[in-house]
Amino acid sequence: MKINYHQAEAIFAGGCFWGVEHLLQQQNGVISVESGYAGGHTEDPTYQQVKTGETGHAEVVRVIYDPTIVSYETLAKLFFEIHDPTQADRQGPDIGSQYRSEIFYQSPEEQAIAQELIAILKTKGHNIKTVVTPIKKFYPAEDYHQNYFEKHGDKGTCHFYTKRF
Repeated sequence: MKINYHQAEAIFAGGCFWGVEHLLQQQNGVISVESGYAGGHTEDPTYQQVKTGETGHAEVVRVIYDPTIVSYETLAKLFFEIHDPTQADRQGPDIGSQYRSEIFYQSPEEQAIAQELIAILKTKGHNIKTVVTPIKKFYPAEDYHQNYFEKHGDKGTCHFYTKRF
């Protein structure tokens, strides 16, 4: 018997991709989360290149999800609640443009949802630094970055859930 389900994709940058990946994987309706790079000018960047901050890329996660179970808006809200969107070019001890807060949208609907959530957070007094940008290309990170915390038994120190909505 073939199982049919719908799939959609979301791409978020919220600091070190390990913590963002781990926390988004916990959301019901998420099929997979892959760490990678986006938003830069270097083709096929490596971690060694990205970590210098010179490629223009951010550490990102690509979330594959079932939109009949979880909405893009729910994932975007969770994204804002598992990292600090008020920090520019950093997240906790990780400093540099590769650790920026950014939502890479793939449709006008995703762009509108991201901008609406930012507006809501600003009305609540948060000085949001998250940038909303059209995605050009996603590059998967090296295998050793995928499911990092599950492989290493670590839970990280940079990403924690903080209710904002």
